[in-house]
Amino acid sequence: MASRSAARRKREQSEYFFDYSLLFIVLFLLGFGLVMIYSASSYEAYQSYQDQAYYLKKQLVAVILGLVAMIVVANIPYHFWERFYLAGYLVSMAIIPLVLTPMGVESHGARRWIEVPVIGLNLQPAEVAKLGMILFLATMVCKMGKSVRTMKGFLLMVAFPLPIALEIYLITDNLSSAIIVLGISVLMVFVASPDYKKFLLMGGAVLALAALMVFLVVSGSDFLKFRGGRIQAWLDPESDSLGVGFQTMQALYAIGSGGIWGKGLGQSMQKLSFLPEAQNDMIFSIICEELGLFGAIAIILMFIMLLWRMMVIANNAPDLFGAMLVVGVMGHIAIQAILNIAVVTNSIPNTGISLPFISYGGSSVMFLLSEIGLVLSVAKRIQLKEL
Repeated sequence: MASRSAARRKREQSEYFFDYSLLFIVLFLLGFGLVMIYSASSYEAYQSYQDQAYYLKKQLVAVILGLVAMIVVANIPYHFWERFYLAGYLVSMAIIPLVLTPMGVESHGARRWIEVPVIGLNLQPAEVAKLGMILFLATMVCKMGKSVRTMKGFLLMVAFPLPIALEIYLITDNLSSAIIVLGISVLMVFVASPDYKKFLLMGGAVLALAALMVFLVVSGSDFLKFRGGRIQAWLDPESDSLGVGFQTMQALYAIGSGGIWGKGLGQSMQKLSFLPEAQNDMIFSIICEELGLFGAIAIILMFIMLLWRMMVIANNAPDLFGAMLVVGVMGHIAIQAILNIAVVTNSIPNTGISLPFISYGGSSVMFLLSEIGLVLSVAKRIQLKEL
């Protein structure tokens, strides 16, 4: 009897947790994203490439590669990646300038990608930088220990992402990705050193800077140039409805015409060459038009459930390194989803940013799924008896 009890306890200790809820939510978002990409892009794809499924096929390749990467990463102990933290940081810095070389690819007036001929996809270095920053800061928090809570440690941790964020902004002119890299870093440092005073001061400084930028635009200054036009379009989209404010106005038309229940899947009018980047940054407006307020709220709830599952995993992670990895991934997805929805609804000025797992973009979905692999790897090391 005693031997059976001991064997049962040993078996329970060897059983580990696998978050099927997290996996289901990710797979649902991926499947939903593929359906919406086809719906939003089929007209443009036929007009440009005589193939209604052109964008769908390219995204499907990226999703399959991303799922393979997720499975591989999920089955590797997450501490394996700890030794590559410095390499991840240096590679992130080194790969961004490659967009200026012959490897760089220009699209829609922006040079933000490099060509990867082996898989036939373009790689966005900013996505590499986001993952590299998560790995680097998670390791640094563990190495610094309690010193991260000192002012010197705090400033050091905040300074690490600045060079990469500046590279992304100055070299690729991608303000949204630079903001996401900084946002991920601030969230991870906040979790490691929850000193509210420092972050309130930092938040106040950011708000003051934003208010100054808006004041300069309203006063007629052209100091901000192109981005000033976007701020003006945010304040009054109708003032330049055929110029900078065109995309915002078309997105708002799509959202408004969808009503509560939507026009029905595939029935969007704005995707018929009215709304630029319908399958990319503005796909949430097509969701609102075709599936209505009901569909929009359903997707937002799915993201909330995804973040909640990650929070559960972070709270039960076996060690600090695992918890910080999950916090970094959680911050990445949360910031990107919030910014995308805010842009589409004109809650903030327009800046190109994709909706995680749903928008068209091979680099984004592949690296997001790799990050989910890290989260699942941490989850698998959680013993059931600890939950």
